[in-house]
Amino acid sequence: MPHESHTLDADVVRTWSSLALTALGRAREDIDAINVYPVADADTGTNLYLTAESAAREVEAACDAGHVSGTTAAASLAEAVTAYAHGALIGARGNSGTILAQLLRGMADVLGVPETAGQEPGARLAHALTRAAESAYKAVAHPVEGTMLTVAGAAARAAETTAGAPAAVARAAYDAARTALEKTPAQLAVLGRAGVVDAGGCGLVAVLGALWQALSGQEPAADPVPGRSVPLPRPAESCAHELGGGPAYEVIYLLEAAEPAVDTLRARLDGLGDSLVVVGGDGLWNVHVHVDDPGAAVEAGVEAGRPYRIRITHFADDARQRARAERAQRAVVAVVPGEGLAGLCGEAGATTVLARPGEPPSAAEVADAVRRAHAREVVLLPHDAEWRRAATEAAEAARAEGVRVAVIPTRSAVQGLAALAVHDPDGSFDEDVVAMTAAAGATRYAELAVAERQSFTSAGICQAGDVLGLIDGDVAVIGAGLPETAEAVLDRMLGSGGELVTLVLGPEVPDALADRLAAYVRGGHLAVDTVTYRGGRYSAPLLIGVE
Repeated sequence: MPHESHTLDADVVRTWSSLALTALGRAREDIDAINVYPVADADTGTNLYLTAESAAREVEAACDAGHVSGTTAAASLAEAVTAYAHGALIGARGNSGTILAQLLRGMADVLGVPETAGQEPGARLAHALTRAAESAYKAVAHPVEGTMLTVAGAAARAAETTAGAPAAVARAAYDAARTALEKTPAQLAVLGRAGVVDAGGCGLVAVLGALWQALSGQEPAADPVPGRSVPLPRPAESCAHELGGGPAYEVIYLLEAAEPAVDTLRARLDGLGDSLVVVGGDGLWNVHVHVDDPGAAVEAGVEAGRPYRIRITHFADDARQRARAERAQRAVVAVVPGEGLAGLCGEAGATTVLARPGEPPSAAEVADAVRRAHAREVVLLPHDAEWRRAATEAAEAARAEGVRVAVIPTRSAVQGLAALAVHDPDGSFDEDVVAMTAAAGATRYAELAVAERQSFTSAGICQAGDVLGLIDGDVAVIGAGLPETAEAVLDRMLGSGGELVTLVLGPEVPDALADRLAAYVRGGHLAVDTVTYRGGRYSAPLLIGVE
């Protein structure tokens, strides 16, 4: 249990971020269950948890790397709280997660600069909470009372009228937030009809409770949905009719753009849909909007700057997936490096987690996919040695929820495809895992990539622009062009035998290359068959599997 702290410093922020993540994880399912506004898609708790996980990860990384090491408490606090806000910004999910990111940014605007001479720590925290609420209201295009914003405003007002140490201020904010949350059904008709309090407000109460705990060492009331006092819940699935009243898609992306361009973007997106929230600053923004034309929302971002990490969710599809009442006996969850591969694995019955270049999947994302699979038994295919840790942590979390999970140590998507080909959902779990593991292990894998710079490899020195042929994870061939390098890789892989070659083409690789390689295989190995797939966006230029 944390000890009471009379001041704000980096250690408090680190403890706060960890406690907030734990609290949101504990309340996630309860918050999901009461999610009816702005869309009854049963994901507010999950979105807040994933946002908090990204935020906590940034704080931990900054502290572990020694970045939070200033010679004064103010400098150290500035580093920590800035990392916390940045992590939430880049990892924000959904309407509630985006607002939480802006609340943390508002606090960082105050706590991330040197304190005013003579200002008490408690008063400084109160000012930070006020700036947080003001920033969140400004970030939402059309603020609505009875929501997370109302709870934030009540917390800020209570903090400003409370004298004393930071722990006393945090306690006042937490108590006021709980009281404000209880009143939300009377302020927002959709909540009153459903008999629930605001889901986003529940999450904010959990975060404020964690702040008080980090400062005081005392644990908040252990209600699974903090601040609850009205009858709860009606399952979100029974509120599915609420989905039909608004836009069909949720669009979220990070955006690198100047502030004047973002002002123009806000006006354009406001005309396209609703639930518009744009948060951030200093050239980096997180954009969230509900629209009927997701392409137009993304195009608006392109005109404003550089959008990336684009996520588009179709509410009707998401609701149907969540409404499955019967838990399946067994499911496969696969982490895949490409949209085409995600489609292939999905057609084979797997639930997928899309991994983008430079964005390894988090344990929370994999755990969420396990929950979406809605099965008593789950086989996890990480498809990369670096992603196995997230898969292992997700498996541990699922086992704690009563799900039987096995992680097959696939190191490439082609090994995963081989495992899926022999998957038998009707057989025994142990036999299925053994068969899938054997199929993956019997598949040698290769990847062709383009060198970004000169470097030393196990095959010699490569120059920027060279094509690298990696076999079983090690550079085995260095070539000038993709076709010639691929042929050299195939020669090495087939030298020890094989019955089936699998080619997965990247998004910019022409079909002619697949034809050339298939003919090359036939010319030297008459008994070997070749199959070709499209990896889609985010996939490597070429993946090769030999079974």
